[in-house]
Amino acid sequence: MLRFFAPVAFLASAVAAQAAEITSFTLDNGLDVVVIEDHRAPVVVNMVWYKVGAADEEPGVSGIAHYLEHLMFKGTDDLEPGEFSRTVAQQGGTDNAFTSYDQTAYFQRVASDRLELMMEMEADRMRDLQLDDRDIATELRVVQEERNQRIENDPGALFSEQRDAAQYLNHPYGRPIIGWMHEVEALELDDATSFYERYYAPNNAVLVVAGDVTPEQVRDLAEEHFGPLEPTEDLPERTRPQEPPQLAERRLTYEDPRVAQPYVIRTYLAPERDSGAQEEAAALTLLAEVLGSGQTSELNTRLQFGTGEALHTSAFYNGTSYDDTSFGLVIVPAPGVSLEDAEAALDRELADFLEDGVDAEQLDRIKTQLRAARVYESDSPQSLANRYGRALTTGLTIADVEAWPDLLDAVTAEDIMAAARRVFDRDRAVTGYLKAPEGADAPVAPTTVPAATEVMQ
Repeated sequence: MLRFFAPVAFLASAVAAQAAEITSFTLDNGLDVVVIEDHRAPVVVNMVWYKVGAADEEPGVSGIAHYLEHLMFKGTDDLEPGEFSRTVAQQGGTDNAFTSYDQTAYFQRVASDRLELMMEMEADRMRDLQLDDRDIATELRVVQEERNQRIENDPGALFSEQRDAAQYLNHPYGRPIIGWMHEVEALELDDATSFYERYYAPNNAVLVVAGDVTPEQVRDLAEEHFGPLEPTEDLPERTRPQEPPQLAERRLTYEDPRVAQPYVIRTYLAPERDSGAQEEAAALTLLAEVLGSGQTSELNTRLQFGTGEALHTSAFYNGTSYDDTSFGLVIVPAPGVSLEDAEAALDRELADFLEDGVDAEQLDRIKTQLRAARVYESDSPQSLANRYGRALTTGLTIADVEAWPDLLDAVTAEDIMAAARRVFDRDRAVTGYLKAPEGADAPVAPTTVPAATEVMQ
């Protein structure tokens, strides 16, 4: 098999050639607007990002951010329940929404000449959502069933909830985005309306429009439809409880007869991307690629193709969060290898990696692959809108987003090893075993292996 890796100069010129034009401005009522101009196709993605997510909820009402996301598709003073999505579909477009820890986002992908209608409807539900007890009861059952399907029926998801709760003793990242079931069952109309009235406001939102538009078009439409909306005058400062110093490793074992494939996972507290200071996050991003991305990664080479002790290994890190995040390592043991032996193998190879350092050719290859991925991503207005919206709702700026590729490219092997030595502190880690009880019948469903990000749609 022949493998070709695009030269750095070629990829750099490709990025420059395909780079979209970015314009930003702020309306008088505080709404931030970002326009990503790309006229290669007559389509547009319209996204409204709210700077509020599951980690901004008050104690006792976990799941309210995700619950309100569902309720936003109910009626307004101008739209009947369900009419929003029906209208988008009638225009030949698609729409959806998602809730994460740090943001809630709503988006439509339509022909560019339908943008005004999308903005009109989004502005309508930003401030004029109409809810009653029937909406609450109906959608509450939908959310409960979603939790049953996505969490209660998946031992990997239940395990992930327990690990997060162990990782974050005080910070709200330790609560599930979908909410604890006993609190979701108790949500009431007042919980939803007070959350909506406080956080769903132009001065707590970012409008990102990507595709076949001009900044002048977007400004005129935004001022017409979003401009008249009143801001929340007493919008609370975005402060959250922070973690106390972790002084010892935390460990847990979760047993469930439905587990098809046992595995070991360890997650370490790690810094997020900070505005104007993203170098540490850039080094950790490349560390995750070096250790656990693809068949030629360090852990796979050592444990799967080397000693044969693993069926699968991975490493993950996502620095685009408002507060400290985590860096994770996973090993799925080969048949006949116990979880204890798999963990020992992981620790052994991690120690060897810290002694050996990063292979220069591997690092160059990874950087080239990241540049190529960015070129391909630039073809998608949806991906571009996500890139900027997610960053701006976690405290980063457009300048930070634009600086990120160069920061990744500037990371050295020494930077990666220094970051690895700082983050791989067992006193700041949670190690978990997921397995079936001894003697349990073999399940038929696969087990979910954790990923780097979590959202609820």
